[in-house]
Amino acid sequence: MGWKDRIRSWARSIKREGIALWFAVRDPRTPMLPKVLCAIVVAYALSPIDLIPDFIPILGFVDDALLLPGLMWLAIKAMPQDLLTQCRQKADDWMQNGGTRPKSLVGAVVIVLLWLGSLVLVWLC
Repeated sequence: MGWKDRIRSWARSIKREGIALWFAVRDPRTPMLPKVLCAIVVAYALSPIDLIPDFIPILGFVDDALLLPGLMWLAIKAMPQDLLTQCRQKADDWMQNGGTRPKSLVGAVVIVLLWLGSLVLVWLC
């Protein structure tokens, strides 16, 4: 397997895990801490706006390459394994049936508020 195939495989697994966490947020059996972590990851991953815009050289891709996978790892580690397995199966089924990519307007609003808050702090200082 070449490096391009490994990157494609990694990208597919990130997508699958994101969808699995999306299902976990909606599952009433998910404990509170994992649910909050999953909600943060899902809101950010599915937001149409990045915390660090991609047009900023190097830093623009840090959130996609490091921050998001790190948060996903933390949320996955906090999940009960049996529930995570069920959510992964739902994600696999959803992806195989051509489910449309969900979006998170809440995540977009939070990111816009973070940017506005940062601008206000810079202006006041």
